[in-house]
Amino acid sequence: QVQLVESGGGLVQPGGSLRLSCALSGNIFSIYAMGWYRQAPGKQRELVAQVTSGGSPNYADSVKGRFTISRDNAKNTVYLQMNSLKPEDTAVYYCNAQLAHIVYWGQGTRVTVSS
Repeated sequence: QVQLVESGGGLVQPGGSLRLSCALSGNIFSIYAMGWYRQAPGKQRELVAQVTSGGSPNYADSVKGRFTISRDNAKNTVYLQMNSLKPEDTAVYYCNAQLAHIVYWGQGTRVTVSS
């Protein structure tokens, strides 16, 4: 059974940085497209960034130039480096693994950007 475990969330001041990690277990990590989604209070879950199994990234417009997604297939881990954080980045961030119609989710990690 595939499990995704996120870590790295927390409280950070505006302009600060955080790095989220998501480790996959239970299957071959390299075959999955990996993504990060977020859900702010009262809002729908939205895609933040995704990286294909081949390593090609794409980003939501709101985070382009500030966030970087990367994957380490040797460590079965996907990362989200978040720089220049803004209060509007406050949300629960979820890791996602996708292969065709199969989708797995992590439990989420909370990111709060506040002074």
